[in-house]
Amino acid sequence: MKIPFNKPYFTGKEPFYVAQCAFTGELSGNGTYTQKCHDFFESRYGFQKALLTSSCTDALEMAALLSEVGPGDQVIMPSFTFVSTANAFALRGADIVFADIGEDIPNIDPDKLEALITEKTKALVVVHYAGLAVDMDRIMDIAGRHNLFVVEDAAHAIDSYYKERPLGSIGHVGTFSFHETKNIIAGEGGLLTVNDESLIERAEILWEKGTNRAAFSRGEVNKYEWVDLGSSYLPSDMTAAFLYSQLQHLGEIQEKRLHIWQKYHEELAETKNQGLIYYPDTPSYATQNGSMFYFLANSDKQRKKILEYLKKNGILAVFHYLPLHESKYFEGKHDGRDLPNTREYSSRIVRLPFYVELADTEIEVIGDRVRSIV
Repeated sequence: MKIPFNKPYFTGKEPFYVAQCAFTGELSGNGTYTQKCHDFFESRYGFQKALLTSSCTDALEMAALLSEVGPGDQVIMPSFTFVSTANAFALRGADIVFADIGEDIPNIDPDKLEALITEKTKALVVVHYAGLAVDMDRIMDIAGRHNLFVVEDAAHAIDSYYKERPLGSIGHVGTFSFHETKNIIAGEGGLLTVNDESLIERAEILWEKGTNRAAFSRGEVNKYEWVDLGSSYLPSDMTAAFLYSQLQHLGEIQEKRLHIWQKYHEELAETKNQGLIYYPDTPSYATQNGSMFYFLANSDKQRKKILEYLKKNGILAVFHYLPLHESKYFEGKHDGRDLPNTREYSSRIVRLPFYVELADTEIEVIGDRVRSIV
């Protein structure tokens, strides 16, 4: 039996919608399917403005531009995240200040934030790892008292909530990923959500290469021209068409993914209770969205043995992330603080195969192999 780490899920309508784009000649960005996706996100989750992007990386770069950070400004974020989170702000010349994550859940630790804030701090980026919400009440309280711009990196967090509020709707802006490993996919693709009305007009301009083309297409101006910085952040309408097919089946996809998460939990709960592995419980303020299933081995050596054993048995499990504050690029830039929880998660995490068509029998095999090796 071979069990891959990921297998993209297709609803069956993707080729039809993409072909429709070709037949109608709507291939470039901001076409019919882009608008359908925008309408879906705004109506379902109440985002003030939704803008599809070519990737979550692009959405983060737009967020950095909207935050107006520049050289000399400081941006606080977790070190336990994908490089795009930091890259977006480093590209603006900002100084990145890495914070540690919690001991129990690998989200940024609110208890450690205020000690990092200085008069140069301008923005705070939180990452909802594995779709579990950061404690956003505490984040927004800290940000409000220090006048900080808040970005929710919700790459993992589609259809996940904090106290009944959709993630990505609480900070000034939010960013999502539709990479093929995520719940809802478009191959590549992303989304910027804008939750501050004063930012919407500029967000559209940045999205359209620094022009007011979006306003022109609505008939609000009689010509469009270069009015600000920007880039070609919008995806082709064919990407949006693929995504729209996925969105039409969001409920079905989420039901299946949540079932898989629960099945893993049933398989490994006793192993966790015995102290042989660890993974967090879902906090009372958060919801589970079936983004992934992971656990922590008891050491990096045990993690290595687990991954090798699973691979020998035809099961591809993986690990991530390497701490950004210890990366080659950031050498000499970190202030020397120890981030012990980041180090522990990075050296011990195991991500198990997770995709919609993963069968219960396959999860049972994976669970049996994990129990055997630990």
